[in-house]
Amino acid sequence: MSRTLRRFSADVVLVLLALWLLTTLAHAQTQGSLRPTLFSIDGGTKTATATAGAATLNKMSGIITTESLVTGIGATYTLTLTNSGALASDMVFANVANGTNTTGNPEITTAKPSAGSIQIVVMNGSTTVPFNGNLRITYIVLRN
Repeated sequence: MSRTLRRFSADVVLVLLALWLLTTLAHAQTQGSLRPTLFSIDGGTKTATATAGAATLNKMSGIITTESLVTGIGATYTLTLTNSGALASDMVFANVANGTNTTGNPEITTAKPSAGSIQIVVMNGSTTVPFNGNLRITYIVLRN
């Protein structure tokens, strides 16, 4: 399966998961009090900045800004996120977007939880250019 198709499939799964969750929450309310449901995880600061491939954010969802990267064609960058709430049995969903980076094609390849940390691997799917700046990695942890 091509990387583009795998990425598309992962995005579809995330959208379907979000729709299922919102529908479930709406149905859980009583008939007389149905109203839009706001879904949030944790509170407070939910951002961190990585240094040398590592960051700490003890939240079940958040945004990590990587250090400036020059990840080459087809190479990977591994972010180790220290998170005291993470369990090996959790499900982690991650997404990547450009921060200051303007070249390359960042793609999440794995998001693997363990007790107290999450390892997120980003590959440069470009066949012509390396990264040239930082990336923004968003994640959400769900208890399995």
